[in-house]
Amino acid sequence: MTGRSLTGAGDLLELVRSGRAVTRGALQQATGLSRATVGQRLDRLFRAGWLREGAGGPVDSPLGGRPSITLEFDDAHAIVLAADLETRHARAAVLSLTGEILAEHSGTLAIEDGPDAVLGELGRWFAELVEKAGHRAEEVCGIGLAVPGPVDLESGRVVQPPIMPGWDGYHIRSRLARAFTEHTGAGPLPVLVDNDANLMAYGEQRTAYPDCSAFVLVKVSTGIGAGVVVDGSLYRGIDGGAGDLGHIRVPAGAEALCRCGSYGCLAAVASGGAVARRLAAAGVPAASGSDVRDLLASGHPEAAALAREAGRQVGDVLATVVTLLNPSVLMIAGDLSGTSFLTGVRELLYQRALPRSTAHLEVVTSRLGERAGLVGAGALVVEHLYAPERVEERLLAMGV
Repeated sequence: MTGRSLTGAGDLLELVRSGRAVTRGALQQATGLSRATVGQRLDRLFRAGWLREGAGGPVDSPLGGRPSITLEFDDAHAIVLAADLETRHARAAVLSLTGEILAEHSGTLAIEDGPDAVLGELGRWFAELVEKAGHRAEEVCGIGLAVPGPVDLESGRVVQPPIMPGWDGYHIRSRLARAFTEHTGAGPLPVLVDNDANLMAYGEQRTAYPDCSAFVLVKVSTGIGAGVVVDGSLYRGIDGGAGDLGHIRVPAGAEALCRCGSYGCLAAVASGGAVARRLAAAGVPAASGSDVRDLLASGHPEAAALAREAGRQVGDVLATVVTLLNPSVLMIAGDLSGTSFLTGVRELLYQRALPRSTAHLEVVTSRLGERAGLVGAGALVVEHLYAPERVEERLLAMGV
């Protein structure tokens, strides 16, 4: 909200949601608005069902008196749907407006089957989940979707995704909204789409590291991607291509053909898919990053050795990332994010990066696990719908 006056109902809601001003008096002080004007703005938010009164706060005056009534964002007035697509598997959930998962489902869903079939099936999952959570379809305010490819945020379309055949330029938003309507009869909903590593980073940073001003998450599964959160906002680049670490060229991959069609990409030598191919060549049954994850969990020695070497390759690249961005938290997530891979990352990262770049760096693993993308997708929808300028639009559309 920097750079403009804090005068609208949306601005007041943002102050309450963020905890910066949670009484009428504090809102007057923060905005410079009169008591009557603050009351009028709040009345609109109460009528919309977005605010509620909480318990009385402390008495500010030394002379005593009645405690101030606190204001709270009412997270019970709507719910959010979220889904996280991987190459062969998907997870979907119903979330509260504060990020609590109310119901979830995971199952096989092959992204190579194409967007029409996959998004149609997601619509069916969503309909069943809403009922399972004990809510009505009309209570859903929006849908968030995480996909394993670069996304143009403005259009919501994936752009030349290496591991999503048939999805390039497809209008995901309208198809998913239509699929939800087909299975529920509810009206059209806003749909937001973003890269899976971005949304994992957003969910993890907001949940576990809210005060971290420079946060990097690296997801290593079938492919390799990174999400970057700076000052609480996702950094996506000019067209959604930021964080595509998997297609940085590395010397060790000179002879390795990547799924993007080029030789030498990091993903071709250090992703879960690459490790799975090496294990399969050695006679160990493995077809994907999830298979490698299962082998690592069972203590398979060859899988552990290959995962550590993959970690070293990724750590070499991350030394440059850490030097460039100077984050305070570097999180490793995805199928390979176990001890062996993390050991390899740390070996090369601390060897290649300058001590100045790593002096205050935490290298950690995921807190939210497989739910990170869902939490991030839900948060993306909520932040979009309750942004101050959009609150004004929505209130007017409601006639409030």
